[in-house]
Amino acid sequence: MNRKKRPIIGIIGNYALFNDRYPIHSSGTMNASAVADVAGAMPLIIPSDPAFVSVEELLATCDGFLLTGGRPNVHPSEYGEPETPAHGAFDRARDAITLPLIRACVERGQPFLGICRGFQEVNVAMGGSLHPEIRELPGRMNHRMPPDGQLHEQFALRHAVHLTEGGVFHRLMGATQVMTNTLHGQGIDRPGARIVIEGHATDGTPEAILVRDAPGFTLAVQWHPEWNAADDPVSRPLFAAFGEAARAWTAGTPLKMSA
Repeated sequence: MNRKKRPIIGIIGNYALFNDRYPIHSSGTMNASAVADVAGAMPLIIPSDPAFVSVEELLATCDGFLLTGGRPNVHPSEYGEPETPAHGAFDRARDAITLPLIRACVERGQPFLGICRGFQEVNVAMGGSLHPEIRELPGRMNHRMPPDGQLHEQFALRHAVHLTEGGVFHRLMGATQVMTNTLHGQGIDRPGARIVIEGHATDGTPEAILVRDAPGFTLAVQWHPEWNAADDPVSRPLFAAFGEAARAWTAGTPLKMSA
């Protein structure tokens, strides 16, 4: 593909302290690789802070958005609950960008793909809530990243996700059961308005969602498909479809992938 013609995918960055002192906005190389090599788009890392960018500017600049994972969690006040130690760290600046950005994209038909925290942001943006620590719920497994091991061990496929037969994810991936990694602590409690859950882990944890009756691409997954995206049979069709949706947006014909 002619790189000058690639759609622009805004990759939501995360705030962090480099060497525990220097403030940065960053994103993992795997996100950029999945966007460039599989989606066929140009990755553009966004400083997710309204002090630097506005939702309106982002909508006008980018053709789609990758809502990345991140260690800080969505603040519980965004879904009407008090802050507790179980909710962990927060990034209120990112909340201020991503939540209205998601709602705007849903209404405009502008594509986004949510990953891990991004998956949770989609649910909250649509009025849903989150469990602060799903491994403490009866019958649930520990979905968190293994604390030890090499990167390939931490991102290894660890559980099955069961997809709704005939749904968007089933049609996209050609299977009703897929294997995924798992690196999250929080999860969906109450689904937001128009949120359709099309994938569950074996323990019942929601893993794949989209927005009902949205005019564009609104898919989100709780796992991390950016790992090995070019070769993984689950990740590759997901990012390929996201790239197709971004190209459709640039052509003025939003690609609807909705229940």
